[in-house]
Amino acid sequence: MTPVELSRTVLRAVRRAVDEGELSVAVPERVVVERPRPGGCGDYATNVALQLAGPARRAPRHVAELLSRRLADSPGIAGVEVTGPGFLNVTLTTDDPGTLAREILARGKGYGNSDVLAGQRIELRVPHEVRAEVVADSVSRILATQGADSYVTHDGDATATAQVVHLRPVPAPSDPAVLGRDAARWALLLPAAHDRPHLDDGRHLAQRESNPLFRVRYAYARTRALTRNAAALGFTAEPGDVRDTTPGETLATTLAAYPQALAAAARHHAPDRLARHLVLVADAFLGFQHTVLPQGEEKPSAAHRARLALAEAAGAVLAGGLSLLGIDAPEHL
Repeated sequence: MTPVELSRTVLRAVRRAVDEGELSVAVPERVVVERPRPGGCGDYATNVALQLAGPARRAPRHVAELLSRRLADSPGIAGVEVTGPGFLNVTLTTDDPGTLAREILARGKGYGNSDVLAGQRIELRVPHEVRAEVVADSVSRILATQGADSYVTHDGDATATAQVVHLRPVPAPSDPAVLGRDAARWALLLPAAHDRPHLDDGRHLAQRESNPLFRVRYAYARTRALTRNAAALGFTAEPGDVRDTTPGETLATTLAAYPQALAAAARHHAPDRLARHLVLVADAFLGFQHTVLPQGEEKPSAAHRARLALAEAAGAVLAGGLSLLGIDAPEHL
């Protein structure tokens, strides 16, 4: 079950409760679901009960418990837990081990997008400085993935009515243009805003493992190469069980955490969080890639097709994340 499908399932539970007289409230147009924050439980969480409690004149936990009973019997849901003042934490069934790869491949670069910030209009106010401009550009792209509408202004400009966010990262110590567009953006976006970026040519242009940008782009190129090599061997991707290898489990866990990392980057206006997660995805994939293709006289099997699907899902996440940073994802390095 995808987040969109879960959102619709929660909305149907609300509508049924209203239709059967258990809740007296206007049915909302949409329900926001998102990955639980650190320390949370389940696969997804929603605060819909807290939103409905006031208009329904009920305690939030009462509304949450009412909805949890309806959700517990829904297909694709393994369990629902009410936490805190009235949050619904939903655990999905794991009958289909290929669900994650299938969802990512279906959504492509849109994987991780949500409407958690829908309706928010945000002014990103920055000084006239190259790093601030680059950070603002990436933050604007990331905010859009979570439904927010944002625009960039400079200190001293006239502004419209909006939530104002001041972006003032530590300035670049020199002109980053000498690195080229992609390496320059990476060098400016990878450090946290309070850290000074390093613009050393050898660090960001070297094609070696010590360069995180190289690892991320190389990992993406390898996902495309595996697809080409698999086609030459006569098989294609088919999402399935990858739990037969520890590297597969590690990669799946990292990919599943991507929506939460993207949402955190949006909430904190911090593209460095996204960049660091892409490095985690790349490293997990590079530890997994050797399992994808048959070895020696081995014939392609369902396991190889499932691993290829997970590799292609990793490629989609890497390409999508790089595009949000304004960095190209080349198919060949």
